[in-house]
Amino acid sequence: MLLRQGEARSHDVDRRLACTLSAVAGALNTAAFHAVGFFSANMTGNVSALSDHAAAGEWWVSAFYLSIVFAFVFGASVSTLLINAGRRRHIRSIYAIGILAEAVLMVVLGEIELLIPSLVHGYVLIIGLSFLMGIQNAVVTRISDARVRTTHVSGMSTDIGIELSMLLDIARGREIHADAAPYRAMLRLHVQTVVSFLAGGIAGVLMFQAIGMKLLFATSALLFILATHAIVRARLLALRVHA
Repeated sequence: MLLRQGEARSHDVDRRLACTLSAVAGALNTAAFHAVGFFSANMTGNVSALSDHAAAGEWWVSAFYLSIVFAFVFGASVSTLLINAGRRRHIRSIYAIGILAEAVLMVVLGEIELLIPSLVHGYVLIIGLSFLMGIQNAVVTRISDARVRTTHVSGMSTDIGIELSMLLDIARGREIHADAAPYRAMLRLHVQTVVSFLAGGIAGVLMFQAIGMKLLFATSALLFILATHAIVRARLLALRVHA
């Protein structure tokens, strides 16, 4: 899931990656909201809240929402720089390394929340998760040539509406029939991604109620397994080539 890039990827591989990482994103997003009342990956909502508080002259609250957005953008930027550096050096597992970095940083964030929660009051949690979601989104966007987005539910919902309408017109003979297969494939991708985000969100709240912020360690373990599997596979493929 984390080795092939762009056109070399099948729709099935894209769906598996999208479902896995959107479930992780949904779990972290809703758990964070359940814990401290803020979403870590909803940039549309955060920018709307920023504008609302700015209009009311609530500058400190506005600054906090701005920092959430900045952390997300910064995470995506750092991830992209890492990917670019890896691609220049022909590191096949660079996307997996990005997810591995996310997993390691999530453990650090979990330790901070467990050891000094009274000092951070949830702010470090939200800023940290926004940064990590930026990293994750950049990885899946780059590796899939922007076909996969794990947190952009409003965009995916728009795509679902477009794809349903296109398939309807194709069925009525008003659009090119050859386009039906690509639209069906993208419809499955987007529907399954949104459903996975929803399921992950439900699971995130239930797990948070059961184990609290140890949820961060559970999601980190999942990401660690996903990343290390790809890294090991890339290494084995490289050894076969040079054998």
